[in-house]
Amino acid sequence: MTSMQEDNSGYVRSSTTGFVYHSVFTGILLGVSLHLIFSPNVPVMETKLHGKSTELFRGMNGLEEEYDLVVVGAGLSGAVIAERASSQLGLKSLIIEKRDHIGGNCYDYIDEHGIRISLYGVHIFHTKYPRVEEYVKKFSSWVNYEHRVLGEVKDVNETTRIVPIPPNIDTVNTLFGTDLQTEQDMVNWLDQRRPKLERDPKDGEEMSISRVGEDLYNKIFKPYTKKQWDKWPKELDASVLARLPVRTTKDDRYFNDPFQALPKDGYTALFENILLNNPDITVRLNVDYFHVKDNLPKHQLLVFTGPIDAFYASQGLDKLEYRSIFWEKEYLEPKSGYFQPSWVVNHPSSDVGWTRISEYKHSPNQPEGAQDLPGTVIFKEYSTDSGDPYYPVPNPRNQELYAKYQKLAAKEPGVTFVGRLASYKYFNMDQAILNALDLFDNLVEEKKLKKRQS
Repeated sequence: MTSMQEDNSGYVRSSTTGFVYHSVFTGILLGVSLHLIFSPNVPVMETKLHGKSTELFRGMNGLEEEYDLVVVGAGLSGAVIAERASSQLGLKSLIIEKRDHIGGNCYDYIDEHGIRISLYGVHIFHTKYPRVEEYVKKFSSWVNYEHRVLGEVKDVNETTRIVPIPPNIDTVNTLFGTDLQTEQDMVNWLDQRRPKLERDPKDGEEMSISRVGEDLYNKIFKPYTKKQWDKWPKELDASVLARLPVRTTKDDRYFNDPFQALPKDGYTALFENILLNNPDITVRLNVDYFHVKDNLPKHQLLVFTGPIDAFYASQGLDKLEYRSIFWEKEYLEPKSGYFQPSWVVNHPSSDVGWTRISEYKHSPNQPEGAQDLPGTVIFKEYSTDSGDPYYPVPNPRNQELYAKYQKLAAKEPGVTFVGRLASYKYFNMDQAILNALDLFDNLVEEKKLKKRQS
């Protein structure tokens, strides 16, 4: 649904509403991933590789009689497994993907306004793992980028202020009228507000306050958690909030990892280089595994990257619980050319329904000329219970249920499970890649995958 309207600032807006699903709390707080479930006028994947695009949409026609692997899902986990199987062992893989594009939630494209956007939200690549950095550099040039997030938060006088997120010395000084100068000042300020528990925190509220103190908890983390999860921190498992970020310096970066960057030509081009230039890898889009599972070509191993509870839907077990997201896209033409001061601005307050706003024009890997355009595109993001799975909800019920699925998976012949949905665990992009690399190594070590004999 698209509408045109003029707001009170004189900007002309077009608004497109769709649905998305999102990632765990640190990812939520940052604003690095949202997922469109319905979106009109979203282009089917365009590839620059001649002759490849038509092959991608042939369904189950024209396939070979046998592959070494059938991989369900063309996201990070599936792509890495298929690429490794080819480059290290000479094995052939068939990848089937129910969406109309490769790249999973990393998929991006240049929209009708000439701005590169991610269909499933902001993705910032960062890693501390040399193996992962070395791997991704094989398939793309990279633009160095250190992500910074701001938040609209009310200070002690109920005045809305723009402050760094995660909170740092400047955040505290702005919101609470303090004059902290040194790291020790910040540590002392936090310690005065952090209770010293003699036991492990029993829930999300205790965990939050033990990390950031009551003042920051009440101003930022408590209302944001409620908006994102539709539960107060007290209702969540302590693990959900175990990694709440807070800085004791004036450092306003979100990540500390030594490698932080964006693929120069976008994530879709990265996946094209991994998958579509490889004669050992066949990709078919718009193919739902559950519709074709009884008619797959012969294969030695099935690699499943989808939701583990969906794989075992016929077993009669309950579904695992996830959080999802819906969002609104708007086109604007502000006088400055930009809507907000940074790529991502979080909105913890209950005064507005959205959790954050993302403006892709700020990204440094935009196509040439995009940042000089008069218009910009923003995405307002809302959390919801309905929609495709994104964030696992870690509570005792889901953890016990997932353990049952794990037991089934361990006994499943000829199938291996990999990725965030199959593992019921949120992964950053680098963690997903490392997890897939490690899984491939284990499959080789266990002789479940062997080098093709010429």
